[in-house]
Amino acid sequence: MSAYYYSGCPDNYEAHYLDSCSVCGKSLHNSDIFMYRGNTPFCSKECRQEQMEVDEAREKKLKSGRSVRKSDSKSSATNKTVRTGVVTVS
Repeated sequence: MSAYYYSGCPDNYEAHYLDSCSVCGKSLHNSDIFMYRGNTPFCSKECRQEQMEVDEAREKKLKSGRSVRKSDSKSSATNKTVRTGVVTVS
């Protein structure tokens, strides 16, 4: 007779998004879970804060990139020369 080992999880167990911290990967089983933006789990306030700072920096960078492009298009439009007049062909 062979011995069986039961790990507590079925063989075809798929990881759940609440299994580990999104920043450091620490297991969240039997511990408090700190959430951010609805479905992102963290093991501590510090890990959550780190992600919040990364997201804020990314958003700030995207916003500054958009404002630069808008100002570039405005300034390039004012530098264009427009000639008006009538052309007659006979």
